[in-house]
Amino acid sequence: MAKLTEVDLSHLLGREVGTSTLLKELDRGAMAVVFVAFQRTLKRQIAVKILPKSILTPETAALFVQEAEMAAILSHPNIIQVYEVGETDEFLYFTMQLIQGNSLAYHIGRVRDHVIPSKRFLPVSASLDLVRAMLDALDYAHGQDIVHRDVKPSNVLIEPHTQRPILMDFGISKSVREPGAAENTILGTPVNMAPEQILGKEMDNRVDVYGAGVLLFQSLVSNLPLAPHESTRELLKLKLADRMFIRPPSAVNPAVHSDMDEIVVKATAFHPRDRYGSCREFADALKHYAANHLQADR
Repeated sequence: MAKLTEVDLSHLLGREVGTSTLLKELDRGAMAVVFVAFQRTLKRQIAVKILPKSILTPETAALFVQEAEMAAILSHPNIIQVYEVGETDEFLYFTMQLIQGNSLAYHIGRVRDHVIPSKRFLPVSASLDLVRAMLDALDYAHGQDIVHRDVKPSNVLIEPHTQRPILMDFGISKSVREPGAAENTILGTPVNMAPEQILGKEMDNRVDVYGAGVLLFQSLVSNLPLAPHESTRELLKLKLADRMFIRPPSAVNPAVHSDMDEIVVKATAFHPRDRYGSCREFADALKHYAANHLQADR
């Protein structure tokens, strides 16, 4: 079976897909390709995500359709909007809101390489605003019985003009109404995955509390202070031994007050019972921190 990197989709340019015409390739991930398209009915540009059938497996098809269906259920200003799901002889597709901005991962990487050491961090106030917006989006999704399970910088897009963060990629999200919340297959990103996700145990909304906690840590320090490891397997062992991080945020970023350390530790606690009980509770802790330590920064 061909790999997505080997699949030439240039012949699709100009192709009509649903009510839209494909204009150019925008991005290519591990499983799907995103095109910019013009939606003729509403005369606007949108994004079309395509999964070629030449690389299709039952698992990738299920995840692709699930991503569209889960996101389509949700209507929140910080969650990507999905418009239409369809299929052609050549590929599966869904259409969605077009965000022209870069991911949070891009912005973190950009400041990480700054020539001036003090400029190698995102502003603390901006990081807190972004994470609080994500927590509000996740809290809303949890209210609809959906857990995202893959909260990470590359899944957060930043609109260039408004700086509004948009949560995307619900490919491994799950409805907590579905029977059997525990799984045998590990899906997710090792650094951001909650321990119970790795262990295949039953999961609830606190999986996303953990993911958002790591996202907060990443936003504050640019380079996570991970324990030395030579492979993903070693990193997972460190996480399951609760020894993945070797320094708190305030020891990495001088602009972060030590009160933040306790917030990050609680959000990323090994046992779900030791974390914030909800994303709303987590967001309230960040609001309290901002009120105490960021008045001069605003």
